[in-house]
Amino acid sequence: MSKGVVLVADDDNAIRTVLNQALKRAGFDVRITSNFSTLMQWVSNGDGDCVVSDVIMPDGDAFEILPKIQGMRSDLPVILISAQNTFMTALKAQEAGAYEYLPKPFDLDTLTQITQRAISEPKDNRSTQSMEDYNQNMPLVGRSASMQEIYRSIARLMHSDLPVLLSGETGTGKRLTARILHDFGNRKQNPFVAINLATLPEDLVGGELFGHFDETGDSELGKIRKADGGTLYLDEINELPMSAQTRLLRVLLDSEFTPVGSAIPLRVDVRIIASATKNMADLIAQGKFREDLYYRLNVVPINLPSLKNRSEDIPDLARHFLKISQNEGAQARHLEADAISVLKDHSWPGNIRELENLIRRICILYPQETITSTIVKTEIRNSGYFKKGLEAASNTGFQNIKAATEYFITRYFEEYAEGLPPEGVYQRFLQEFEYPLITNTLAACNGNQIKAAKILGLNRNTLRKKIQLHGIKIIRTAK
Repeated sequence: MSKGVVLVADDDNAIRTVLNQALKRAGFDVRITSNFSTLMQWVSNGDGDCVVSDVIMPDGDAFEILPKIQGMRSDLPVILISAQNTFMTALKAQEAGAYEYLPKPFDLDTLTQITQRAISEPKDNRSTQSMEDYNQNMPLVGRSASMQEIYRSIARLMHSDLPVLLSGETGTGKRLTARILHDFGNRKQNPFVAINLATLPEDLVGGELFGHFDETGDSELGKIRKADGGTLYLDEINELPMSAQTRLLRVLLDSEFTPVGSAIPLRVDVRIIASATKNMADLIAQGKFREDLYYRLNVVPINLPSLKNRSEDIPDLARHFLKISQNEGAQARHLEADAISVLKDHSWPGNIRELENLIRRICILYPQETITSTIVKTEIRNSGYFKKGLEAASNTGFQNIKAATEYFITRYFEEYAEGLPPEGVYQRFLQEFEYPLITNTLAACNGNQIKAAKILGLNRNTLRKKIQLHGIKIIRTAK
């Protein structure tokens, strides 16, 4: 007995043949065509229980055809397949009302399972939004299989209010993913409020999150209240003190909270997206994180892969960052083939953020139009000197950060013993040593940002932005 009739449209004969055989083996009746005209004729005649179609065909674009299919048969599920493996393709497929999107190449068993589900389940009537404000210059870049899964997850979740827990190493794009989930979702007209819990002293977390009333009756809104109607992004949720975990659980369970110093609960409508860099299961086992809160936050988990595990995306990412630099005023540049090979061979412990910083630094320091492998090797090597300099500063204490500077200068000029170093050395020192300066100042202040900002002569908000920019981890010692 047939499981249903599948209409397959693809202009590649080899793909049509493979899909025809795979779907028939799975128990479906299959009709194949190489054009949209025939497909639309079948649909208008009432044929088929599901459509599997390529996005780009000689006689049209699936994103233009989908509304016509929905107009004729709103209950007919359409599965799109495409070699254009970008975030925008996945997003457009979702917005156009496709049942599912699969990037080529895909697993045939996955396709047959999705086809079966599409035929047996009622159509999911998702809400849609206009794509007019968005274009191909998207911040999420990559065509790897792991990123395709991220794109599909975002497309499914962007109109949902379900909590999401993002995991992954520092620099993999967790904050960016949270922002995209907000900006493309139903809450996009309302606030996106982010807080990095690792940057806050434990005694300030309650007031920052929940707000507070003082003895005079004055109140200060917390992040949760500021995010009312929108999205609250809790970065480094693994650093949330146990004292605040119970109160956050109440927000997730009852959509209400009580500000510090008040006895009156407040209602709030907020979607919570959290991220973690530590293993949450270990924290739960150690009694440092509530298990019930973890399961409330981890309704939908998304793991962002490290850059070393998606090295095929490095060329696209590097060109993306070059384009950003050009948009910010830098001259147009391109990477030679050997330079791309060097980038792909590097381990990238700092992930995407490290790659971005490298490309931006090269655009500042080198006037050449072509970025060579020599330039890339030099900057990767110099980045290593900075790290060793930071270690020297850390080993000798806050007062001896001078050791880091001396270490770098010595090694830097050794590299250029036969000629002058490139222009922009002053800016390089300022940019690179801002990281260890802020890191060591915060360490000396035991994570107290107010005190650190005063010592550095910076506005507290400026310090926070720099902490976020450099991905600085705040380490506090027990009192």
